[in-house]
Amino acid sequence: MEISRHFVDVGTRRVHYRKCGSGPVVLMIHQSPRSSTEYEGLMHQWGANFTCIAPDTPGFGQSDPLPRADATIDDFSDALVGLLDALGLEKVAAYGFHSGGTILVNTLARAPQRFTALAIGGYAIWTEEESKAFSASYLPAFQPSGYGEHLTWLWNRILEQTWFFPWFDTRKQARISVAHDEPARVDAVVREMLDSGDAYRVGYGAVLRAPREVPGPEAETRPVLILAYAADVLYEHIDRLPALPPLWDARKVATPADQQAAHIAHLGRYACPAPEALGECADEGFITVTTKAFTGRLHWRGAAQQGKALTIHAPGSSLELLDTREACAIDLPGHGLSDGWQGAPPSDPAPWLAVIEAARTALGCGEAVFEPAPLGDPDTLFPTLAPDRFGAYLTRGWSIVRAGKMFAPWYEVGPETAVDFAPEALDPERLRIEHRALLRSTAAREWALARQAI
Repeated sequence: MEISRHFVDVGTRRVHYRKCGSGPVVLMIHQSPRSSTEYEGLMHQWGANFTCIAPDTPGFGQSDPLPRADATIDDFSDALVGLLDALGLEKVAAYGFHSGGTILVNTLARAPQRFTALAIGGYAIWTEEESKAFSASYLPAFQPSGYGEHLTWLWNRILEQTWFFPWFDTRKQARISVAHDEPARVDAVVREMLDSGDAYRVGYGAVLRAPREVPGPEAETRPVLILAYAADVLYEHIDRLPALPPLWDARKVATPADQQAAHIAHLGRYACPAPEALGECADEGFITVTTKAFTGRLHWRGAAQQGKALTIHAPGSSLELLDTREACAIDLPGHGLSDGWQGAPPSDPAPWLAVIEAARTALGCGEAVFEPAPLGDPDTLFPTLAPDRFGAYLTRGWSIVRAGKMFAPWYEVGPETAVDFAPEALDPERLRIEHRALLRSTAAREWALARQAI
């Protein structure tokens, strides 16, 4: 079942969301510090019953952050209502996991008319002691550093949050049952933290500081089903809930599958029909391209459908590093936010050029303009940056980007390969964006080989 991706403007902010399935609408709000990416598996399952809409909340995934660094849970709730307006959703049934559930419960209290029902997976009720500990240690600043030291912290912080809860408490009593050391699973969360940057503290902090106000047992409210499965760190928090309103239910279940089945049944009773179309912005999105060698989604941005040039980024780069005010640009397959090649990426230029031509035609753009390719041997320029057990691929990629500011090619260091550069070229924030683009570039070597043959 296909998941489509879209952008919509909510005031001055741009919001990214995923959509999948058919039938009545279910809004899905992710936990922190994740994004709607975490719901892709669930959307493939629930899409058989519902039109699933999963936005990236402010400051996470591909959504712009809120303008205030001291934003509260109310600000996030108001932003969610603004998103419903922008999408054209008068009222919805909604699902949220952990902090996503906290946002939904708070939004229900502020705008009850916008919801028909909520399904919550794990609802945190912190003790005073836990709240103090989280406030002091849970959300350290996450700023890029010149030599990439922040990446070593990030890898181990994400890895060990599956070993201890909270992640900074390494006492025996804090061990949890879901410990693992699988690089791909850690990498998935690491990449979402790289997207958020220090903005993760705003959204996560708003949730951690939010009051856990549950309506009293006599309150009239929408139906809410709160569940937690046995391996969930919030499993015992079900017992911390106070007396609930008549239409609220909270209970423990054995497995994630049990939780999903109960939530599907609950949401199915209250979900509303999907509108004919959802709100979407006109200058950024995703197109589906089909050629002989590639079928998938390409991310685009800029002045499309106006005969403007179509700018093609260099190998290992992406459109976010281009100026799209006067032109349109795409992320090629295996780069940026676009899908990867279905099989091994081709080094022959013909399949790449076919994708570019298909995108140019679909977007109504003029001629394709190619950004200069980096100097050097593609095999050495773009080594494998696959996740490894110790997260060394992160610092390896950072070192490549940094060296590339001073030498061309980056791997040949000496007076004869030195290049002039301005001090701002080594600004950590600039390096952060280029590093992220390189990590996303799973077909950089092949695009570089193809470029040499064009």
